[in-house]
Amino acid sequence: MEKICHHFHLSLQSGCTETLKRMNRRYTIEEFEEIVNRLRKNYSDVILTTDIIVGFPGETDDEFNKSYEFLEKIKFYKMHVFKYSPRKGTKAEIMKNQISGDIKEIRSKKLLELSDKNESDYLNNYIGKKIEVLFEEKEEEYFKGHTSNYIMVKYKSQELLENKIKTVTITGRKELFLIAE
Repeated sequence: MEKICHHFHLSLQSGCTETLKRMNRRYTIEEFEEIVNRLRKNYSDVILTTDIIVGFPGETDDEFNKSYEFLEKIKFYKMHVFKYSPRKGTKAEIMKNQISGDIKEIRSKKLLELSDKNESDYLNNYIGKKIEVLFEEKEEEYFKGHTSNYIMVKYKSQELLENKIKTVTITGRKELFLIAE
């Protein structure tokens, strides 16, 4: 379907099937990977983002490493990383093997570094390419908008571009967006 944004947010929670079972998720990492492969097969420019929880009760170093390796393999554009915190009245609140805050912090930082690297790699791959952008609003001397896979692009122009689609050439990037001419 070409009328949808080529950006999909797939909430994985963990890249380790054992951890997913404890979270009461009804899918495996193999099933999840099949969905990712189908999307990438059908949308060459697809961007995938996800949610990940670190430090769920019982998450061993081995399980975290399996999760990290899976996330490294999938190469999400961006990961929203959350440190597990007990919720009153849930089964997880009373589970054995609660993870210390220090370990959750270390694991969170490691995944955020991977997410930042992936995002940087994705953005750098667009430099020199021509892409269509739906421009939405003016910000200082730039119009800003999104590609069909929801990457932010800024373009310096005197032309009124709000709500217009324009093909531009990506010349660079700055922080978390692309610069076009």
